[in-house]
Amino acid sequence: MNALFVLDTNFFIQSHNTSYPLDIATSFWNKVKMLAHNQRFVSIDKIKKEIYEKEDRIKEWCVKNLPEDFFQNTGTSDTVTQYRKVTNWATSMRSHYTDKAIEDFSEYERADAWLIAFALTDKDNLTIVTCEKSAPQAKNKIKIPDVCDKFDIKFTSIVGMFRQLGETF
Repeated sequence: MNALFVLDTNFFIQSHNTSYPLDIATSFWNKVKMLAHNQRFVSIDKIKKEIYEKEDRIKEWCVKNLPEDFFQNTGTSDTVTQYRKVTNWATSMRSHYTDKAIEDFSEYERADAWLIAFALTDKDNLTIVTCEKSAPQAKNKIKIPDVCDKFDIKFTSIVGMFRQLGETF
């Protein structure tokens, strides 16, 4: 597998809600569509579920513009094995994180632990793209960058991804 970026839910939501609204930043979204079709990045089924649970412009855009295989299946034995490893780690961190933070992170239908598990299946070639910022001292939320650091998974921001890809819009 070539180097590939794996997009967090907030890639879509925060892009649209902050810097790149769908109705204004059309070149950004055209670039996202092109890169998705060129298989430069993907996401996972749990992210799709989070996006598609709301009837909004982001869901509409994703339905119309992303390739059918964009949202990868997390039900594979490799990903499930890695998911157990990630959630076991979270549970082992009770001396640091609140019970609520661990429960939220480990909830089966939430995407964060699955996103990390998916990246663990090929961590040499997968990089997570998230808007979350590292907060290792935080007690109330387990942040994706902090778990990536623990498991030696590469991660970057939206702008960082475009820079690594050498893409402009």
